[in-house]
Amino acid sequence: MTIHHLDCASMCPVGGRLLLGSGGLLTGRMVAHCLLVESSDGLTLVDTGFGTADVADPHRLGRPFLAMMRPRLSPARTALHQVRALGYRPEDVRHIVLTHLDLDHAGGLADFPQAQVHVFAEELRAARARATRGERDRYRPAQWAHGPRWAEHGTGGESWFGFEAVRPVTGSDPEILLIPLAGHTRGHVGVAVRRGDGWLLDCGDAYFSHTEVDPAGPHRPPGLTAFQRLVATDNRARLHNQERLRGLRAEHAAEVELFCAHDPYEFDRLRTGAARTVSGRPAGGTGC
Repeated sequence: MTIHHLDCASMCPVGGRLLLGSGGLLTGRMVAHCLLVESSDGLTLVDTGFGTADVADPHRLGRPFLAMMRPRLSPARTALHQVRALGYRPEDVRHIVLTHLDLDHAGGLADFPQAQVHVFAEELRAARARATRGERDRYRPAQWAHGPRWAEHGTGGESWFGFEAVRPVTGSDPEILLIPLAGHTRGHVGVAVRRGDGWLLDCGDAYFSHTEVDPAGPHRPPGLTAFQRLVATDNRARLHNQERLRGLRAEHAAEVELFCAHDPYEFDRLRTGAARTVSGRPAGGTGC
């Protein structure tokens, strides 16, 4: 399979080093690291970042998110534009696999209306119910008002490097797997993609900085730690899964490469190493 690393949203949160542990004094840089996977089964998009409708009407994202994360919205950075830049049509994307349904991960669903959208059933239930104030802020029903072709997945399946309840993405390539990593949201998952003789594991928002899963000892920037605790639906489960991911990285670094959705350093490293990619700074979006 050929894997493209796409940054489908630049965000410049206030807080800088205090929040992220690196970057500028006052302003940080975050990405929305998505994957476009070419396989014998067509194209699979892992997360979507913001969509064209979000760019056209930023108020869809809500005032709290806009004020805190300060996204740099650009049509050129949307998954739709980047898929076309690679020479494909939107309908060539047959499957979308979501780590979760937060607004910065699911905004592009409507740009690929023919795709089958794979999500954990628990996550879809939470997004539909929006039972808490936090869930009303993080889930934006307008992003899936077009009626996606949902494919709901439950727990159960084979073991994968000690992680239980792994299920292949039915109907997609058998070497794209869902890895339950609840905590950030109720139905949050990682997405494992076979790469040559090893694996890439998209951890979504299970962590936010590569320093959090450093086998030598985690470093948790205080601002980022407070933010993750605030937005987690189950902080104990989140921390437990971070510990498991740290162990996975320590014991199987040669076989599995981890990355999360928002760390710009991980994105830049993987983008540089990819055989073919779309620039992380397309016209109209120059980062922070």
